[in-house]
Amino acid sequence: MRNVCVIGGSRYFGLHLVTLLRESGARVTVVNRGSAPPPPGVEHVVADRSDEAALATALGGRTFDAVIDQVLYTPDQAAVARRVFGERTGRYVMTSTMEVYDPATSPLVRTVPGVPVPETAVDPAGWPVDLSLPWHDPAALARRFDEATRYAEGKRQAEAVLAQDPPFSWASVRSAHVLGGGARDFTGRLAHYTELIAAGRPVAVHGEPQPTSFVHHEEIAAALVRMAAMEAVGPVNACSDGSLDVVALCELIAGRLGTTARYRVVPGGADTTAGVGTPGAGSATGTDASPFSFDRWYPMDNRRAVGLGLEFTPTAQWLPGAVAASTLTPTSAKAA
Repeated sequence: MRNVCVIGGSRYFGLHLVTLLRESGARVTVVNRGSAPPPPGVEHVVADRSDEAALATALGGRTFDAVIDQVLYTPDQAAVARRVFGERTGRYVMTSTMEVYDPATSPLVRTVPGVPVPETAVDPAGWPVDLSLPWHDPAALARRFDEATRYAEGKRQAEAVLAQDPPFSWASVRSAHVLGGGARDFTGRLAHYTELIAAGRPVAVHGEPQPTSFVHHEEIAAALVRMAAMEAVGPVNACSDGSLDVVALCELIAGRLGTTARYRVVPGGADTTAGVGTPGAGSATGTDASPFSFDRWYPMDNRRAVGLGLEFTPTAQWLPGAVAASTLTPTSAKAA
């Protein structure tokens, strides 16, 4: 790829993605609303990606070998992307999420306890799209769906818009929960645990927490770069081998800190506010369990990704380092 556009890419693994592309020798253009400048040597286009006319005007006559969309959340944004980039690029990669598999957010999603979830569990080619919903109005949408459902269904329908009669080769990278990077992890979710455990405060968990999938922040960025250069289409699960439940995560953190983790069992689903501002970090049922504590099964199957040549280090190998980085840059612990 000689010429790549990244929509978003201003923080965390998106910033690492931009840096990887630049260091590969590609000419990189970052499109965002101007909240943060891109790294040196990267072109910056300031535009609201939801505003079709403004986006098309800001891009001018630019064309790209590939587009990597870090901030595609709704089907109306996907429809804008199809129209604006349909004749500007031959390859479009969307950063999606494992939350599309959350069975609490749609009656159409089915998972089998004990069986990692494959991409076929949510087929964007046949997923229903409803552009009449107020996707552009967060307050109105909040009256229809809880936070977790808004996030998961927005991503599912955005994928569906790209999948159904696409004007370009497209792929969605369904990312697991991203960890690592210390202070660069703006979500604060790992710091939530390290601070609570270090202070001897109990972590709120379900009585029978289910495992979930994780991925290292540098490896998800590298996976997106690889996918942009491929011809493979459709959804791809991006996660490390080795799912963990919240108790196993806390025990690892406690061992690293040389202390003992304490727990407080809560009923129902994970708190949608516990993700420290990260959509999809909680659950559709809205009690006060900590992030990464789930009462339902949907860890991912990554065999398609591995078959495509994407590389993920096992969770047990990189997570201790991510925990160590988190303990060096704590944020205020959330109440548990």
